[in-house]
Amino acid sequence: MRTLYREFISAILLILGISVFIGFVLANIVYLVFTKGEMTEQNLEVAEQIVYVLEEMHVESPSIQPYLQSVGQLGYQIYLVDRAGNAITFGQPFEKSSLPDQTLERVLQGENYMGKEGFWNQLWMMGHFSNDIRNTVGLPLQIDDQSYALFIKPNSKILFSDIHMMLAGFIVAIAFVSVVGVIIMTKRLIHPISELSEATKAIANEDFTYTLKINRQDEIGQLADNFLRMQQQLMHNDVARKSFINNVSHDFQSPLMNIQGYAELLLNPKIDEKERLQYAGIVNDEARRLSNLTKQLLLITSLDQSGYPIKKSCIRLDLQIKESIKKHQWSLQDRNLTISYKLDEVMFFSDPELLATVWDNLLTNAIKYNQPNGHIFISCSRDQDQIILTFQDSGVGLSEESAGQVFERFFRVDTTRKRDGTGLGLSIVKEIITLLNGSITLESKLSKGTTFTVIFRDERN
Repeated sequence: MRTLYREFISAILLILGISVFIGFVLANIVYLVFTKGEMTEQNLEVAEQIVYVLEEMHVESPSIQPYLQSVGQLGYQIYLVDRAGNAITFGQPFEKSSLPDQTLERVLQGENYMGKEGFWNQLWMMGHFSNDIRNTVGLPLQIDDQSYALFIKPNSKILFSDIHMMLAGFIVAIAFVSVVGVIIMTKRLIHPISELSEATKAIANEDFTYTLKINRQDEIGQLADNFLRMQQQLMHNDVARKSFINNVSHDFQSPLMNIQGYAELLLNPKIDEKERLQYAGIVNDEARRLSNLTKQLLLITSLDQSGYPIKKSCIRLDLQIKESIKKHQWSLQDRNLTISYKLDEVMFFSDPELLATVWDNLLTNAIKYNQPNGHIFISCSRDQDQIILTFQDSGVGLSEESAGQVFERFFRVDTTRKRDGTGLGLSIVKEIITLLNGSITLESKLSKGTTFTVIFRDERN
């Protein structure tokens, strides 16, 4: 298995190798275009000065060798050869001292020799430092009517001076420190990623308590913070899911047990007609409760899906709310509740089916938790680009703690819990209003009542 650590190190070393190669090629090009010509000219000037001294100063043949020997001691390698092929070396000897016959003949005939010829011999600058006689410059020399060929180049050891050795050591040290630094930094970079990988494995095994020990201020630190928030959200979702399953199981189990129990009683031939009707009514109520719970579960599950289809159209909110009031008229009369409203004529572009569910749930909640002979007030108005609706009841109200949990799924206040309640109504209302880009708030006081305020922004204004 190839690890990210190995891949990162390999990539760095590959980049370093490519950089060295490109740098070497560029250095050779610079050497070929600029440096080589200048250094050859410098060597040629030295050779011409030596030839001038030997020819113009009328140095005699016996004095040539001491003079060239002294020049050699000054840091030059000299090769002197006559037409007979007799050669003498002054200074440091050449490792390769063989010259092509045609080169030697051209110099003896009066031509200058300007060093190695051919593209590849010129391209690689390391050839400039080679201890090869072909790496010299050659000039013809006439002493006492005798022709010589004089070849000269700086001593290779002098070219590699102390400063060059220090520079080479500096470059090697930088390369070594760079590689070691890259390895250390890569390990430091990869470690938190490995830790994040272990954390994801823990989450995959539903362990949401894995502790990340990453304290960085860079992108990896941001990734760790985002991962921590995701971990907390997943833990919250896991708790909510288990609680949801537990509540659903309980809310299904209770009416099913009632239906089963009263159905067995109905099978008893000894019960009278009055009891039979009573038991049948309980079975019917529990079946209706199960049906209502199933519908609400299907709706809230659909709302949880990000791709829930919203079918928008222009609707009159005041007329829609009046229709909802008519459907609950029997419940109002049964509880002896009065209702009043102030509904302005408001057009709104939204999903009429989802909005009808919101009004039905809010009105049902106001009826269910109202006090006997209580009152309900509904208002609808437009304020510039906002549509504001309120549902106010004179019911039992909520404590501050309960008010903060009322939109949670399956939440029901124990003191006001009804057998036909599911604890999903207000959570469905919250989901729908959020889906339609609205907001809902509540104000409540114990024994004083509750007011729900819904605000939509009219997107067409």
